[in-house]
Amino acid sequence: MLLFENFWVDPPCSSFMACDRLLKSNHGHTELPRFTFEDLSHFFACLMETAMWINESSQHDDVDQLLLNAHLRNELEPLFDESIGSVNARVMTTCRENEFLESMLEWERAPMVPISQWFDPELTLPNPDHLTSEQLSELLEVTAQQLYEHHIVLDFTNHLSDRQLYAILYRDILPTYEKKIARRSNFLHWDCANVEGDPEMWLRYYASDDERDTWAEEMDEDLPPREVPPYARQLPRAPM
Repeated sequence: MLLFENFWVDPPCSSFMACDRLLKSNHGHTELPRFTFEDLSHFFACLMETAMWINESSQHDDVDQLLLNAHLRNELEPLFDESIGSVNARVMTTCRENEFLESMLEWERAPMVPISQWFDPELTLPNPDHLTSEQLSELLEVTAQQLYEHHIVLDFTNHLSDRQLYAILYRDILPTYEKKIARRSNFLHWDCANVEGDPEMWLRYYASDDERDTWAEEMDEDLPPREVPPYARQLPRAPM
């Protein structure tokens, strides 16, 4: 019986048992596992074969990624713009670059359809004038969840009543044409406060102190007083 770098060695033991004992020795077992030199030889030969297989698989994957990269760039060439030229291969891995190019190609090829037609069957809402307040509020909650499941979220809604928000859904959101992307990973954010057109509601109800100060400094205009939004609505949210 010999001591071989913290493992007792004696016959007989299969290489699989050797692996098993080797793993168990690292989990609080006080009895040192015993191996023959033949077991250790088989064990390390297995490790070497596994390492070679992993290396070969990695090389094959690298070649596949390079071929895919060439194909994607060829497909995007007729659509070339500055966004493709901005891809920095020194910063991105080939795999990450391919993901970016695939998303660009999917965006370019995606059809423009009304948001209502992103759904199957098409998402249609009854005219708000035909709904009671209770019916409208229940339908609003259900619809907001359906939109979220298709990666659409409603931002800045708590200054609007349920009927006002429902009207925006019915009149503005569902009929709007947007790119229908099958593998959409990011969210389409619908600005219900019209921040771009008229920032007053955003400044009054939603902007942080820093955002309000920055806006006032840049625009050199008076700020509206801060107010608490009148409707504490809990709709699905997603990061910008």
